[in-house]
Amino acid sequence: MADKAKIAILLSGRGSNMAAMVYAAKLPDCPFEIVLVASNDLKAPGLKLAEAESIATFAHSHKGLTREAHDIIMHDAIVRSGAEYVVLAGYMRILSDGFVRKWADHMLNIHPSLLPKYKGLDTYQRAIDAGDDVAGCSVHLVTPELDDGPILAQTEVAILPDDDADSLASRILIAEHQLYPSTLAKYVTREADPDWILGQVRQRALALAETHERPSFGAPGWRVGSKTTGKYFAYLAQSHHGEASIALLVKTTGLDEQAALIDADPDLYYIPKFYGKSGWIAIRLDTGRTDWDHISDRLYASWRQVAPKRLTKMIAIADQF
Repeated sequence: MADKAKIAILLSGRGSNMAAMVYAAKLPDCPFEIVLVASNDLKAPGLKLAEAESIATFAHSHKGLTREAHDIIMHDAIVRSGAEYVVLAGYMRILSDGFVRKWADHMLNIHPSLLPKYKGLDTYQRAIDAGDDVAGCSVHLVTPELDDGPILAQTEVAILPDDDADSLASRILIAEHQLYPSTLAKYVTREADPDWILGQVRQRALALAETHERPSFGAPGWRVGSKTTGKYFAYLAQSHHGEASIALLVKTTGLDEQAALIDADPDLYYIPKFYGKSGWIAIRLDTGRTDWDHISDRLYASWRQVAPKRLTKMIAIADQF
């Protein structure tokens, strides 16, 4: 199995969602491991549970510190632990924009409502007062705006006729314990998911001027120009022509550049069958460490080689200013 994703969990209390993560991580096929449990409360009960399970802990009170100063301390502890992702599990602190930016797309939270409904507190009673048939929980990415990041997964929980806030909360908590570890597992392995990879390439390819998608021998491909005379500048190869990896095929400036790229990083680049003699290069996308800015740059460079002159001429003029 590939190296497991390293997770830091932030909590302020008992940490029942943290416990669900800890025990999920004990399963042999779990793709993540907990390397740190940290808190803003030195007496948080969740810290004792983590210590009992031989997980490193860290605590530093926020009292007397600015939000930004405390977040710097927590960030430094997370970095020292080697964590790649931050999971909020009942962390009762609004995080500074600077902290959120540092962990953009690598920090998850669980909220006890079916977002975008009922952001903030008192979610159970608000759902009951609204006469809803169902409540639930949502796992989302953390962004500067409270409870507003992209939703990764949700679970509905029925509201019973005699429910009060406490009884509803107890059942939603069970749903949280199921949803959070499974969503985290799926998220940390997303870069090996062929559908996710295709979506990332498609988004970047179609963002280039006058491009459209057209399959070629069963593989997704992208062309620039008209539907009839357009030219291919990229393909996505997945177990195509006998090659086991998922890779992006793009044009280089020629065989010299192709050879130089492979010499520089033979684990990332290879010569694709049937295309290599024409100077195309294959860039692996299934390593789990794809540099998507680099992929955008390679797509653009390939697009520019075959784009109609009227498009490249305009770009050349713009580059002079």
